[in-house]
Amino acid sequence: MRSGEPAISVESVHKSFGGDKNKPVLDGLDLTVARGSVHGLLGPNGAGKTTAVRIMTTLMAPDSGRVMVAGLDAVHDSGRVRERIGLVGQYAAVDEALSGRQNLVMFARLNRYRPSSARRRAEELLERFGLVDAADRQVKTYSGGMRRRVDLAAGLITAPDVLFVDEPTTGLDPGVRQDVWAAIRELVRGGTTVLLTTQYLEEADQLADRISMLGRGRVVAEGSPAELKAKAGDDWLEITPADEADLTLLRAELSRWSSGDITVDHNLIRVPLADRASSLIGISAALRDANLTVRDLSLRTPTLDEVFLQVTGHTALHTDRITTSTAKEAIR
Repeated sequence: MRSGEPAISVESVHKSFGGDKNKPVLDGLDLTVARGSVHGLLGPNGAGKTTAVRIMTTLMAPDSGRVMVAGLDAVHDSGRVRERIGLVGQYAAVDEALSGRQNLVMFARLNRYRPSSARRRAEELLERFGLVDAADRQVKTYSGGMRRRVDLAAGLITAPDVLFVDEPTTGLDPGVRQDVWAAIRELVRGGTTVLLTTQYLEEADQLADRISMLGRGRVVAEGSPAELKAKAGDDWLEITPADEADLTLLRAELSRWSSGDITVDHNLIRVPLADRASSLIGISAALRDANLTVRDLSLRTPTLDEVFLQVTGHTALHTDRITTSTAKEAIR
């Protein structure tokens, strides 16, 4: 790739199946992925994620449009593209009867490494992914996170410029997911570009430098996680007074800091905040001056799930509610 050239460039790609041009799976898809980044590709079922990845990895040809991967045309230079990319599917592709070391040597040999070079490459990857101590154990004895790390290592046998990772932590425990995330970040520090598809919006939020949300075969929203969440609106302060009799007074005090309509649901007041830091400082001082106490308080930021729902009309499968316990401390 030339300096400054994107790792992936998809321009006006169309793809239909069964000859039905009126129901395209991809309908003018445009996508640019910067070198040395993690780019998240999100979308509801049927949005075209799988088809897009299959085209970018040369497993399928588009009906029209242009796809460049690692500086090469994915249609006309498909063989050379495959030499520059790696693909890690949703399910581990390693042989559980073999050890971690044997698996990596096998994948290296399949990629035409000489025996000595294959062993050397396997050792490098075992070290890189923290698998040296378990290298000679059968993979079937590994934890889910260790298996996923072996799978990621196998995808890096050829040191790809671009690695496509599909649902890297599906079915893994939260702690194990953190280990896999760390491994992916390490890949990017080593210069690999990662295109990530995931159903966990928290995962995209944690890993991706930029996110593209697909709907009906095209990108319907794109930006950094922070940029996308900003589109969903302001932060919200949710506060419950210690004494229900203070509800009216508390609402009046909070109105000075609200960036929109305050809502009240039973004893819970929800206040949109345009500027989190200054609003919390002001609210804290106002409540002290008015001698008002609260029973419960949380600060909620917009989530990628809310963006996802706005732009696709679907609720994501896996999300995490974000609250800030330190906000309660600021009010006290």
